[in-house]
Formats: sequence, C-alpha cells, structure tokens
Amino acid sequence: MSRTRRAIAVGALALLPIAPAVVTAVVAASPAHASQPLRAHAEARGKFIGTAVATTQLANESSYRTIAATEFDQITAENAMKWESTEPSPNQFTFSGADAVVAFAEQNGQQVHGHTLVWHSQTPNWVENLDAAGMRSAMNSHIAKVVGRYADNPVVRSWDVVNEAFNEDGTMRDSFWYRKLGGGYIADAFRAARAADPDAKLCINDYNVEGVNSKSTAMYNLVKTLRGQGVPIDCVGFQGHLSLQYGFPGQVRENVQRFADLGVDVRFTEIDIRMKTPRDSAKDAQQATYYRNVMDACLAVSRCVGVTIWGFTDKYSWVPDTFPGEGAALPYDENYGRKPAYTAIHDALAAGGPDPSDTTPPTAPGRPSVSAVTSSGATLTWTAATDNVGVTGYDVYSGTTRLGSATGTSLTLTGLTPNTAYTVHVVARDAAGNTSPASGTVDFTTLAGQSTGCTPSYRLVNSWPGGFQGEITLRCASAVTSWKTTLIYPSGVGVTQAWSSRMSGSGPAYTFTNADWNGTIPAGGSTTFGYIGSWNGTGTPPAPALS
Repeated sequence: MSRTRRAIAVGALALLPIAPAVVTAVVAASPAHASQPLRAHAEARGKFIGTAVATTQLANESSYRTIAATEFDQITAENAMKWESTEPSPNQFTFSGADAVVAFAEQNGQQVHGHTLVWHSQTPNWVENLDAAGMRSAMNSHIAKVVGRYADNPVVRSWDVVNEAFNEDGTMRDSFWYRKLGGGYIADAFRAARAADPDAKLCINDYNVEGVNSKSTAMYNLVKTLRGQGVPIDCVGFQGHLSLQYGFPGQVRENVQRFADLGVDVRFTEIDIRMKTPRDSAKDAQQATYYRNVMDACLAVSRCVGVTIWGFTDKYSWVPDTFPGEGAALPYDENYGRKPAYTAIHDALAAGGPDPSDTTPPTAPGRPSVSAVTSSGATLTWTAATDNVGVTGYDVYSGTTRLGSATGTSLTLTGLTPNTAYTVHVVARDAAGNTSPASGTVDFTTLAGQSTGCTPSYRLVNSWPGGFQGEITLRCASAVTSWKTTLIYPSGVGVTQAWSSRMSGSGPAYTFTNADWNGTIPAGGSTTFGYIGSWNGTGTPPAPALS
C-alpha cells in the first residue's frame, strides 16, 4: 500500500501563541457507560491514548485545541518533527512547529512521541543526493540535533527512529538509505538516537504489520536480531492505517504479544480506519468494531503501552487526498461530532472499570525492599495495597519523578545514574484513577560503574574531511556488571556524539560508561560502543590514548 501523508509547510506558519486549552465538552457524547474523557480511562488502565496534531489547527482553532487537550494524554506532531520541517537545508534547523507542539503538551499534561527521524519520504532531496559518507554524517548530525534538542524535556519521551524500512514481502525497502548505507543504517540510527537521549524510548515503525504476515515477521526477526547485538530498540510501532474494504487483519493480539515477548514495548502509532464514502450507519458500525478490536488487542497485552489515532477529526484527515473516494476515517466527523468510533474507543478503555462514582483510594503499599543494585538499576519489591474494588497498578517515584510502573508488586528499575543515591516510594492506583498514599521510602545508591578486568581497543571505522567514526571494544577477563573507560585525544580532535554508552567530558578526555542495557559482560565476553569525532587535520585521524 503506497501512501503519502498530506504535508503542512510548518516553516511558513506564523504560529499564534497557544493558550492553555479549556477542558470542556465540545459536543454531547454518544451514549457510553461512563462519562470521563478518553485520557482518564486510559490512564486508569495504565495506557496512553494519543492523537496526531497539526500546528496550524493548534494555533487557530479553539475546538480543535480543546478536544486535543481534553481527550488525549499523548500527542504526535503530524509533520512538524519530520526532516523536511526541521532541517530543510543542510545544517539549517528550524523548530518553530515542533516547539509549538511540545509547548501545547507541556500546558496540557501530555507526553510527546517524536515522529520521525529516518524515513525515505518527506526528507529533503539534498539528503538523498549525498554520497554514503556524507549521508551517514548527515543522519547522525540530524538525529543528534533534533533528539538532543528535547532530551532534557520530560514530555518528549519517545521517537520513531526508523520508519517504513520493509517491503510487503518482508524484504528491505530499496530506499536511498538502504542503497547507499546498506541495512546497517537502521542500527546506526538507533545508536545515534540513544547517544542523543539515553532515556527516550526508541521505536521502529511500519504499516501493514498489525497482524501476523510476511512483513511483520521480517520486522520481528530484525528486532530480535538487533536487540541480540545490543542495538537499543525499545519499542515497535504498528501504524494501523486500515480500511473496511480489506477486512480486519488476522492475529493482531498474537502479533502484539510476540513482539512484547522480545522485551520491547508495543504501540499502535497511527490508527485510522477509512471507508468508501459516503458514510452510512452500517459502515459506521463496522468502523467502530475495528477501532474496538485495536483497543482490545492493546489492552490485552501489558507491554502494549497505548494507541495513537492519526488525527481525530475527518475535517483534517490525510485520507481523502491519498485515497480518492475514501475517507471518514476518524472518531470525530468534520463538525467535531462524536461518531460511533469514539464510543467504541471510549467503552473499550472504560470496560471492566468501576462505577465512575468510585472515589475511594487504595491503601498505601508496603515499604519497598531493594535488591540486585547495579550501576544503572535495582529491583524493588513491596507488599500489595488493597482497594474497595481492585488495585490496577503501582508507580515507583523518586521525589516527584516517576521511575517506572508495574501491575504486580515488584519492579526492576533501569536507566539509573551510576554512583547516585536514590530515595524511592511506591503509590498504588485503581481503575477509577484514585491513587493511594505513598508507601514508606527506601534508600539505595547505585554502583560506581567502574569496570574491572576489561581492556579497551580502538578501531577507526571510517573518516571524511573534518570528521571520523571510531569504535571501542571492551574485552573482559572477568565478569562485570558495569564498565567505564576514558579516551584522551590531542588538541584539535573532539568527540561530538556516541552510542551504546553514556559520554561525559568536553576534551581532551572523554569518559564513557555503560548504557542501561549493556553493563553486564560475562567473563571472556565483550561489548562495543561507537562515536563520531571531529578534527582539523589531514590524512588518518590520530588514535586516542585509552585508560
């Protein structure tokens, strides 16, 4: 299925200041068995419910802003974070549209999913025309700049790193990325994104992979292989651009589960369900069933973290421009009226929850105990809370920062900072969104992250005028649970970004410690991390001194 999303020239917009959205109902709801917005029910189920948003409508339409803020707790920029919008010319970055989306999310208590970094479409021609070395450099630089801009912003939590890499038969798409860089560009892109933001969830995203088929199996095998090689793929995105005329995909829940079993999160990233127009009641009912099927598949698997609808109103859907004679794909009509699809989504999220009049919070969980402390993680265990209806999950906090969530009474934290003291507590929640008093606190300090018995070695991967790519392999005679190594370069040489590690220093010494997923190395084992350097010499870049 060939698709082109309707582009919006973000750089040309004169965005108006975005005032906080007024959280009120725009139109009367269709009948549903609970009256809370979608986001309230999703949060009670431990999921997100999201939508793609366009900067023009955020700036100019109050009804659009109100629904986007009221109903959804996650937003994706429809076009404002794509390459053509953020870097239309080499090294000329513009973030006005992306910043507007992030500001809207900050004002309305939402998370942002970044979309998209490496894609064969909506990428400027100047990128496609580069040679291999130039293209690799441009990719790494673009990822570093775009992801790095929002790395410290707590609302930007995830990114589509690589988008639509496969053909329908499961072979690799013959994109300009693949032709010039080979299949390794996918791993390189994820490593660059991890270097730019060590804490973001990094996703691979594609369409027609919702059910079990050749394409989804190829993506499954790639994710399994790359994760086995230490590539930081954290999540898989199923776009979900569906059509009534083709039927609902087979084995969707089973497909979600098999990816989750790889240890990655799963998310439906771009759901819309189009029909041949005009609408009628039968088509509306079938569409509502398909939306319900998607929601139920996600709700059935704990590692399916949420569902994003690709827009919410038919007024601004990309579908009619791409599929003539088709449309009406979204849960709100062109006048912002709620369709049966809205009710289906709402009731799927609300199903099984208590009566909305439930205002009784759970009791406080027991004080957590801590074990298996490493340089980047620890395992917490606590006794269960009780509730008049039922506890649905627990959140672990350090101060006001949520470190993770669990449905049971234990959680292994990852991504912590080495040699750092933490004081944590646990809060229980129920299906109505009531939260318990905090448990007692427990203190622990992560390990220092210094390796013992590991020897680093350097390899120059390639170089180009003004820059180079280096690689360090650590080989360990004895088992370690964390590592650390330092590179010292002469004047004129610097390190600009790294992956599969955490980097500190600004020259001449650069210190690298393990990422949260590659600190443990068995006796006789090894791990490798890479980096991009800059230098002002000619010939071969000098090798660093290692310690």
